[in-house]
Amino acid sequence: MSKIALITGATSGIGAACAHLFAAQGYNLILLARREQLLIELAKHLEDKYSLEIKRIVADVRDQEDLSYRLETLPAQWKKVDVLINNAGLSQGLDPIDKGNIADWDTMIDTNVKGLLYTTRIVSNWMVAQKSGHIINIGSIAGQEVYPNGNVYCATKHAVDALNKGMRIDLLPHGIKVTAINPGMVETEFSKVRFKGDEGRAKKVYDGLEPLVANDIAEAIWFVVSRPPHVNINDMLIMPTAQATGTIIDRK
Repeated sequence: MSKIALITGATSGIGAACAHLFAAQGYNLILLARREQLLIELAKHLEDKYSLEIKRIVADVRDQEDLSYRLETLPAQWKKVDVLINNAGLSQGLDPIDKGNIADWDTMIDTNVKGLLYTTRIVSNWMVAQKSGHIINIGSIAGQEVYPNGNVYCATKHAVDALNKGMRIDLLPHGIKVTAINPGMVETEFSKVRFKGDEGRAKKVYDGLEPLVANDIAEAIWFVVSRPPHVNINDMLIMPTAQATGTIIDRK
């Protein structure tokens, strides 16, 4: 069987770009996402174009019980995952801490931290059994610094940064690589989700600059995965040329 990549949040943005790129490189895919129709369409397109095998999993990474069931009931040959891309993540709202929406906080913590942990807890055991594997965790510039009103979102991505380091230590004896990919401004559904469907407000985030696009990050992930077995890229911070820090941006 060809190598296998498992991608969470696979139906849009960085996840979908990774699905296309890894399919083109001959990987079979386990695509996990919440939106069933988009998942069906993506899988069919990739199967038709690349003649590969795909397993579709409709699940929310926040639902530990359902996620565990859907992953653990995969056929044994599909548990030989070579690459796990923990891409599912989001930001909700942009409020100061004293006005924060608790439901938004729960959504971010449950998705960005607990969802990543739930997925990794299962898949890392498969990798331990085969003494190999590569875990890619999608972080953010928000995990390297904190910006105004970013409070809880930044906290979740700082948690991911700590988990990268902890995973790398814990999984070292098992030959498993762990890489942090930390993007700056990437124009995907991210801002639309943050602003709860307000497309006008989301568009303004990228006014006056050329942001990264999802494929820029997918190509960086492929570079990391394609290094020789003795090489691991621990951490990669990727910014648009117009962005120096989380908040210092050159808008024309």
